[in-house]
Amino acid sequence: MSGSQSSSVKLVYGVIYVFLAVLAMMTLFPFIHVLSTSLSSSRAIMSGEVFLWPKEITFTSFKNLIEDGQLFNAMKNTLIITVVGTSINLVATIMAAYPLSRKRLKGRNALLMIITFTMLFGGGIIPNYILIKTLGIMNTYWALWLPGLLSTYNFFVMKSFFEGLPSELEESAAIDGANDLFIIWKIILPLSMPIIAALTLFYSVTWWNSYMNVLMYITNSGKLSLMVKLLQMIDTTSQNLLNTNATNGSEGASMQTMVTPEGLRAAAIIISVLPILCVYPFLQKYFVKGVLIGSIKG
Repeated sequence: MSGSQSSSVKLVYGVIYVFLAVLAMMTLFPFIHVLSTSLSSSRAIMSGEVFLWPKEITFTSFKNLIEDGQLFNAMKNTLIITVVGTSINLVATIMAAYPLSRKRLKGRNALLMIITFTMLFGGGIIPNYILIKTLGIMNTYWALWLPGLLSTYNFFVMKSFFEGLPSELEESAAIDGANDLFIIWKIILPLSMPIIAALTLFYSVTWWNSYMNVLMYITNSGKLSLMVKLLQMIDTTSQNLLNTNATNGSEGASMQTMVTPEGLRAAAIIISVLPILCVYPFLQKYFVKGVLIGSIKG
């Protein structure tokens, strides 16, 4: 390769790296700004001084959210919803995807058409609410887990993965006398750990961010998820703080001791996304692989 060609290649790579760096900064900027807002004083927030770095660092916003203990109870509820819900989802998805990935299953095409139909049409909010109330599972987590038992998209992703596994593995095991349960437990699942990890991330993020169903079906304040509880706490705390700050302000209180609704919302965002941010880097490669499988084969 000549010197001019080598310089051209380096220039192209340099432009690509700069372009990717700009995209990365555009992606990170909202999170950095929110983090800086959550750690800045009320004076700096209200005067518009906060941009990329926190000003007059304080943890007052976080303190106002966690001091009464409600946040930790809501996080415990969300962990229960996420762990149990994800486990149920994975079991249901595997049990549905494996048999429907085998062409020898009678009625396979009809079942696949029925499942595909659910991607296009749904019952609606009111029929779902009536169903949950009729089943008598209102104000329980089963009102969340049963309607969300299976994601059709994730089902097709796992089905596509199962179809891509060598059929010779199952045939040899069947010749040795293994039944379907033994085959899926000892052969299929160990080979499917990448897709299981990807779907675990898909399902867990959905459950962690659950909001609308919790708002409709859970009325007991002690069972609310993190997202719903954060919204309630922000509304209540913001109103109380506005009243308190107005009183303190009239008495000449320092801006350092005041809290703004903007700071509270920023702190709530950080608290809600931090657990997922800690887990996501370890499962990112499986996340990308799962998306590719669904888009190419699905």
